[in-house]
Amino acid sequence: MARSRKQPPSHEPDSFDDDNYPAYTMGRATEMVGVTPSFLRSLGSAGLIQPQRSSGGHRRYSRHQLRLAARARQLVDEGTALDAACRIISLEDQLADAQRENSAGS
Repeated sequence: MARSRKQPPSHEPDSFDDDNYPAYTMGRATEMVGVTPSFLRSLGSAGLIQPQRSSGGHRRYSRHQLRLAARARQLVDEGTALDAACRIISLEDQLADAQRENSAGS
């Protein structure tokens, strides 16, 4: 008799495909984006990204947040002030969301 595999409940997101799943630790996030921990913390203070916390209180970042952090790093490296970079990225992100919604409704 074949054993059936237990399927996860349908209300839980598939963390492999979920762009917003907080999968990355501070250390891994800094390696991936090429920034310091203080840079990521400053993005949190500026309100651009808000990492979730593990049960131990450690910051956890999603792929979406890391893309925003990488864009912030790019703008800052080009000479844009951090607060201005965060505002630009926030507006770019809102525009992308609106464009996705419009495409889905068409």
